[in-house]
Formats: sequence, C-alpha cells, structure tokens
Amino acid sequence: MGKRTRKGQKTRSPKRTSGLNQELTVVAVLDTMDEAKENEALLKNNDIPAMVKPQQDEFSDSKRYAVLVPEDWADEAHVIIESQDAYDDFYDLSMDDEGEEEDDLEGDIFEEGS
Repeated sequence: MGKRTRKGQKTRSPKRTSGLNQELTVVAVLDTMDEAKENEALLKNNDIPAMVKPQQDEFSDSKRYAVLVPEDWADEAHVIIESQDAYDDFYDLSMDDEGEEEDDLEGDIFEEGS
C-alpha cells in the first residue's frame, strides 16, 4: 500500500543538508586563491555551502584552486557562478566599448580641424 496523508497535511520533500558533511563536488577550478575565494564568497552569499581546496595541477608544477560544494548544491552553484561570469563579461565589454567611443570621437575632432 502507498503512503497515506491526512487532509491538509503536507508531504515533505527530501531535505538537503546545509553543511559540508556530505560528498563534495568541484564546481570551479581557478588559477589564484583570490579568484577561488571570490567564488566561495559568492556561493556563501547565496546560501550555498562552499569551500576552497588547493590542488596540484597534474600537467605542471603550478597549484590550482578548486571550489567545492555538496553534490545536492552543484547545479545551483554552477548557475550562480556562470551568471556572475556572464555579468562580469558584459560589464567588461560595456566598459571597453565606452573607452573606444571616446577615443574615436577625439580622433575625429582633430582630423576635421587639420
């Protein structure tokens, strides 16, 4: 027989553990500790438990830094990190475009006056 509920009783959805006590998965690997800490802070600000772990790059002598989250949070962590990266790229692109327009305008003024 199936599980019965009383009228008005809500069924419970599986509960996620909020700590780092379950199996962890890597959601980002970065070249510097500062970048990894920024991603860790971004995830924690969005209520996703995260930690940074240094890793030895298997192809070189350099260290890289992995950002880890519990498996249940991996999908959400990827979305948050990718959204932040897209925002940063857009912001950088818009700032680059503004600088080029100003340079072009100044060049046009000087060329017309010669």
